[in-house]
Amino acid sequence: QVQLLESGGDSVQPGGALTISCAATGFTLYDRCMGWFRQAPGGQREGIANIAYGQNPRYAKSVEGRFTVSEDSAKNTLYLQMNNLKPEDTGMYFCARDKYAGGCGTWAFQDYMFNLWGQGTQVTVSS
Repeated sequence: QVQLLESGGDSVQPGGALTISCAATGFTLYDRCMGWFRQAPGGQREGIANIAYGQNPRYAKSVEGRFTVSEDSAKNTLYLQMNNLKPEDTGMYFCARDKYAGGCGTWAFQDYMFNLWGQGTQVTVSS
């Protein structure tokens, strides 16, 4: 079965760190552009990071320098390491697979370019 399953969401204090995971089954991560998105309460889904094999990861300005996206081929799992978390980072975090194989482009921050989604994992940053 082709699916994505996120895990690792938690409640953390401002300035804290957290790593969330996205386990892929039914396909190989390295063959696709994989993205991380988040959605704040009442807000729209925002693309924050993406990665493809052989390419440098891309980050939204809101998270650049604080978040790191990576992949583990042996585990077929995508990760998002988040440091110096801020209250505005609160939201549901989703991983997604692109519609068309061939690496990530500047389009990879647009959610309509992805058609396989996980169920999400909640990250709450609050003191």
